[in-house]
Amino acid sequence: MRLTEIYEIADRLAPFALSREYCDRYGAYDNSGILADCGGQVSGVLFSLDCSLRAVEAATERGANVLFTHHPAIYSPIKRLGAEDALTAAIKAGVSVLSAHLNLDCAPDGIDESLMEGLGGENPALMNPLSSGGYGRAYALRASSAELLSRIETRFCTRRTLCYGGGRTEKVASFCGAGMDEAAIAFALREGADTIVTSDGKHHLIALAAERGLNVYLMTHYASENYGFRRFYEKFKNMTDVPCGYFTDDRLL
Repeated sequence: MRLTEIYEIADRLAPFALSREYCDRYGAYDNSGILADCGGQVSGVLFSLDCSLRAVEAATERGANVLFTHHPAIYSPIKRLGAEDALTAAIKAGVSVLSAHLNLDCAPDGIDESLMEGLGGENPALMNPLSSGGYGRAYALRASSAELLSRIETRFCTRRTLCYGGGRTEKVASFCGAGMDEAAIAFALREGADTIVTSDGKHHLIALAAERGLNVYLMTHYASENYGFRRFYEKFKNMTDVPCGYFTDDRLL
């Protein structure tokens, strides 16, 4: 199997066209796809949320010559690569890199939807809908602060969640990754949510949400997305005979 065939399987599960559609429709930026092609037949694929030195080392130890990441290994234009960079290490080791970012966030049963399902929600309103799937969800979810924190810790394998407010939750707006901005807060209020679950919240946004009476739960960025990315891996590995593995960096949960 070639790298392009790995891409094609990913494209069936989370079409890369969704990334282009999201960028065109909502003014976003992305760089998903094949980002480093070392050629040859694929001996194995290792899934990792990030292209890190630890992930590259795990790939080589397991005999995988493709690293499949969620966060693009190349995002902004690169002016130089050093010996200490993970992408340099990957290429030197003959490990190709493929990344699926916004398309996987937005795809049906993708990372943003998985965050909602992991929290226990269903039947959402979408903030940024696409022709298929979308990003940002609001849905009914009834829980006390203690119950919601326990659910987050258990299902997302994290104990680093910050809670602001902490009143009882009746309706949640959730955004995987660094999804809380002024538009997300406005969406939550418009949909009648009393709680936001996301990660990487900036102080002025947390303060704005608190001023508007919203509870805010901030997971680590890694925890908010690793859960859904692993679900994607579980589907992917059943669609190929190529050995597939998964790497979790517990430091970041």
